[in-house]
Amino acid sequence: MPPMTWTAPQITRTDEPYAADERALLEGYLDRHRATLLHKCAGLTGQQLAEAGSPPSALTLLGLVRHMADVERTWFRRRVRGEAVASLYAHPDGRPGAAFDLADPAAAEADLATLLAEQQACRAAVAAASLDDTFVHERIQQTMTLRWVYLHMIEEYARHNGHADLIREALDGATGE
Repeated sequence: MPPMTWTAPQITRTDEPYAADERALLEGYLDRHRATLLHKCAGLTGQQLAEAGSPPSALTLLGLVRHMADVERTWFRRRVRGEAVASLYAHPDGRPGAAFDLADPAAAEADLATLLAEQQACRAAVAAASLDDTFVHERIQQTMTLRWVYLHMIEEYARHNGHADLIREALDGATGE
């Protein structure tokens, strides 16, 4: 019997709230975008997730999954909450881009699980925080709020979900929201 090939699971996406307080709207929009990236991966094998959809760009769905796990961790856990957690993906020489460059199709299932776990850890990390809570960004020395982080994360996912749309269409013709 041939070995089973793992494929990314189907995702049930829910709509963001249409009438709610600010926190619920921000969380709802972010969760919708989180689910959309996973939706773009649904039904694809690890090999497909690691394929570039628009050469010469090396951008892949798997690279986006890994990148967003690290971005979630960086903003919510390291910056907002001050947790001493390392980056998830790193080049041995310290140069940037490891989430994309070192993506391995054989690890796709684990990478999707890492993203889901990181999303949950980030939700928990800021669940009791106020949108007005502040921190100082370590590199640019600017004071930022959790509210700003939510807006930034929505923008980050929205931009990369646009990339994911194009990559997915190039891989198998699937289109749609």
